Amino acid sequence: MIRISSLLLVCVFLVACGSKKAQAPATTTAAAPATTQTTTGTTTAAAAAGGPGALQAEAAATSAGDIPDNQVFVVYTGKSFHMKFPEGWAQSGNADNVTFRDKNNIVRIVLAPGGTSTTASVRREVANLKGAQSPGTPATLTLGGLPAVKVTYKTTSAPNPVTGKRLTLTVDRYELAKSGKRATIDLGSPVGVDNVNAYRLMVQSLRLK
Repeated sequence: MIRISSLLLVCVFLVACGSKKAQAPATTTAAAPATTQTTTGTTTAAAAAGGPGALQAEAAATSAGDIPDNQVFVVYTGKSFHMKFPEGWAQSGNADNVTFRDKNNIVRIVLAPGGTSTTASVRREVANLKGAQSPGTPATLTLGGLPAVKVTYKTTSAPNPVTGKRLTLTVDRYELAKSGKRATIDLGSPVGVDNVNAYRLMVQSLRLK
């Protein structure tokens, strides 16, 4: 009787241990969907963030100046476009997302998947741009044989760390599309700087591939 009781106790103990081990994989499997769901949500939110943000001046840079009449222009060739820009300007980015700078004159071109913009869609877009101020009324025009929309807005930089002064940019934004890609071109100048002719030359030279 004692031997039988001992065997029964051993069997009960082994069954209990086996039951605990069998439950462990279920816990690991249940955690996996939660991780996948979180990742998907983050990706979706990033994809819905919209187009490029408002152009901003550099807080630490106070220099400003017109683009000279004798400025030489060269051609930048991206993955999906080409456009003239002033020779000697600093370049950041590449391919279909590039920015050119000089004395807080800033030109940025971004291409991303998208269709043709309308005055209504551009108005909504600029209204939602963080830091964009005093947006004008969007207008339609033609660039490189393609319908385009232009709007003007302003942005103010953070305070200069030394002088505390802020720099305000006037920015002309153009949007046009071809072959499922939308180009957004922002051309910014400090208030009081006249780059109308140079910027007109640049944006009219834009060609989407």
